[in-house]
Amino acid sequence: MCRRFCRELGAVVVSVNYRLAPEHRHPAAYDDCVDVLRYLGATGLPADASVPVDLSRCFLGGDSAGGNIVHHVAQRWTDAPPPDSPVRLAGIILLQPYFGGEERTEAELRLEGVAPVVNMRRSDWAWRAFLPEGADRNHPAAHVTGEAGPEPELAEAFPPAMVAVGGLDPLQDWQRRYGAMLRRKGKAVKVLELPDAIHAFYCFPELPDSGRLVEEIRAFIGTNAPTHHPDA
Repeated sequence: MCRRFCRELGAVVVSVNYRLAPEHRHPAAYDDCVDVLRYLGATGLPADASVPVDLSRCFLGGDSAGGNIVHHVAQRWTDAPPPDSPVRLAGIILLQPYFGGEERTEAELRLEGVAPVVNMRRSDWAWRAFLPEGADRNHPAAHVTGEAGPEPELAEAFPPAMVAVGGLDPLQDWQRRYGAMLRRKGKAVKVLELPDAIHAFYCFPELPDSGRLVEEIRAFIGTNAPTHHPDA
């Protein structure tokens, strides 16, 4: 998928091999991804004259658990950006982000045992493996939409967001609530509804929604970070 984004979006993609739970619980994954942004700001990418890289036009993108990470990394980066770092977040792209809470949503109940990939038993295990010992699913890492506690504090520089939602994804209600939370806080957000999409549909390039997703991402990037010149 990263290669497809490189080819079809004309983007330089940096894929982060962050530490995984249960060996490395919260906030290890968030720490690792923030460290990558710090590293890029300090050292840049390997020099290649044929691939100009503008670190002031960065987009954070992630799918599923990666979508969760994107939100938290963007929040941390814009709350306290390192001084003099050239890295500026022009936007964030969350593909079916993995949010949750103690509540069982309508979609989780309706699609339990029906939808592939995600179910409540598997999600409950994943949250127990990732969250701090003793935390429940209303921990701020999982529950970011404000119904079970304070909404996240977002800096003025928190970037525009694109959120892809699948109509056959049990997590869809959490994803729509996330978009609504951003709107309440005055943030720009585009929610892309794909009624026939299962969780992780973009792993199958032959599906029409996969092609549509790439087109929508291209349009989102073009709107929020227009190219400075034809080679950018």
